[in-house]
Amino acid sequence: MTHVSHSRPSGDAARIALIACAVAIAGMLLAPLATLGRGFSADAILLHISGSVMNLSSSQDAPVHPTAAVLALAWATLASLVATVAGAVTRQRWFWLTGLLAFALAVAAVFTLGGALNDEINRISADTALRPGAKRQLRNFYSSGGMNLGLFLPALAGLIAAGAGLSQFSRAWAALNRLRGLLVPAAAIGLAVLVGAVVVLIVQPAVNESGLPLTFWNGWMAKADLVYFVYSTLFAPVTAFGPLLDSLKIATPLIFTGLSVAFAFRTGLFNIGAPGQLTMGAIGAMLVGVYGPSGLGWGLLPLSVLAAAAGGALWGAIPGLLKARFGSSEVINTIMLNYVASSIFVFMIGSESFPFLGRTYTQPFKAQGSNPQSELLQEGSRLPPLLDLLNVGGSGQRTVSIGLLVAAVVFFAGRLLLRGRKYGALIAGVAAAVLAAVTWRIGIPVDVTGSRLNGSFLIALACVALFGTLMWRTATGYALRAVGLSPRAAEYGGISVARGTILAMTIAGAFAGLAGTHYVNGGALNEYRLTLNTPVNVGFDGIAVALMGQSTPAGVVASSVLFGTIDTGSINVQQKLDKVSNDIVTILKALIVLFIAAGGFLSRRVTDPPPPPLVAETDRTGKPEQASLDSSAAHLERSTPLPNVGQSSEQIKREGDK
Repeated sequence: MTHVSHSRPSGDAARIALIACAVAIAGMLLAPLATLGRGFSADAILLHISGSVMNLSSSQDAPVHPTAAVLALAWATLASLVATVAGAVTRQRWFWLTGLLAFALAVAAVFTLGGALNDEINRISADTALRPGAKRQLRNFYSSGGMNLGLFLPALAGLIAAGAGLSQFSRAWAALNRLRGLLVPAAAIGLAVLVGAVVVLIVQPAVNESGLPLTFWNGWMAKADLVYFVYSTLFAPVTAFGPLLDSLKIATPLIFTGLSVAFAFRTGLFNIGAPGQLTMGAIGAMLVGVYGPSGLGWGLLPLSVLAAAAGGALWGAIPGLLKARFGSSEVINTIMLNYVASSIFVFMIGSESFPFLGRTYTQPFKAQGSNPQSELLQEGSRLPPLLDLLNVGGSGQRTVSIGLLVAAVVFFAGRLLLRGRKYGALIAGVAAAVLAAVTWRIGIPVDVTGSRLNGSFLIALACVALFGTLMWRTATGYALRAVGLSPRAAEYGGISVARGTILAMTIAGAFAGLAGTHYVNGGALNEYRLTLNTPVNVGFDGIAVALMGQSTPAGVVASSVLFGTIDTGSINVQQKLDKVSNDIVTILKALIVLFIAAGGFLSRRVTDPPPPPLVAETDRTGKPEQASLDSSAAHLERSTPLPNVGQSSEQIKREGDK
């Protein structure tokens, strides 16, 4: 992907399209095309592209839907993929069109299949001869049907091939290059999914509720369906509002801890102390929320949130100070401080009394009773559920405002349209705020109860905005990034490395400390108090989140939502499959981190290509060495003078005299 010929797509892009389409063709021929129905135990009726139907479910008498239109679209998709492969092999200009056609045909097949399933569900609902229980069971059976690997892989491959083929156009190539940072996490996720699929195939036997013996082909189809079922279930929470809220609840502390680790990464530091910083933040939030002056009312809430940030900041500043003053490793210091914070945590709420110098003292922080927990927070220091904050309905009806969603869409669209213009971010922000106020009273009725997603999610999004603004829009952020890139060069430029180290660890600790508000102020564990079962280990998950998100604010949010989604979906997988537990999620997370550390096994030429002037000069001269010298010299002539690094004072004086 380092070279673009304006007459044909790049060679690397053509190879990517070729691989994607070849895998999709194999998937269409060797895996189920669609699922015509699925039972509670993951048993299914499977449709192959050949037209054969395999009923492995317990409902042997379930009617099979008309599939002629779906099969016709599938064969047309297969033909488009074959044409795309031929075009990619010879690097034809048109193969992006056939890739886009394959994507469109696969999507059309999915919608056609969905329409057939909906027709069957409507027929069942209108059948008066069926008992209510049987109706409900059949509706659930058919509503669980849909595409399988045979349609998912072509849709994905067609989209990839279309994007790869567009590399022949300079604007599209520039846009693809801006997304180059996604290559490593995308490759890591793909490899993790592949290895996870192998694990599923090994540990989980094929699901066959029909009672009929399986042939080799039917067994293979059942195994292929099993892989698709596991991953489609893991990612299913994004398709429903209630499970999506549960995913965001799990993702909220991951956003805080991921920002903490990512901020330290950006400044050249490795913060493994997020668990301890979260713990101290939760303690700080509890102390203010429980023992703060009740006369402040709702004023206790911002004070409690600030106390959480201060607790985490203090626990982050300590290793920063030790590194700046004594040069000690922040890795060791943050790990050791995790144990110290845990001991303080247990000491405060683990017992009602403690001995000291021969006397026994009463522990004031533990609530009465056998449970290790604090007193309940005062009403004024509690974060309300997010659905209550966004509720604009009346008379007991819950209606969620679309104001925040509109604001987010307007802001990002404005930033994209005003890219490179002065005050573009400010204009986009003002427009988003105005439209949010205008559309705030417009809402969507929802029927969700018991969601523990709370206002700390909005605090997390505010921290994301703070991270991006501070790191890339301020002089302080520039100095911190300079320290991370090269401490010696930063010090030469007049930047205090010691001060930057302390500040970076302090801010990173504050981000992690704010995660305590999710559990204490937000009541994510069903009670507004500090409890001993607070899952502080999400601080270690923040390392995986930061690595996968490439230490960017948007990447951290996306990674957190991904982890929260598969954590939520793993519950359903565990309920329906006896040999696959939620440990598959742990395996996926570990593999993602492993493959990201290995750079996704991608070539350096792909992830970090030479600059375009050097490539163009190489194409012109055919001499990489001479092109490198000429390009470097031309770059130096156009650039501003470099610092006098490595020159003696006499040389500098002589040049000044000249």
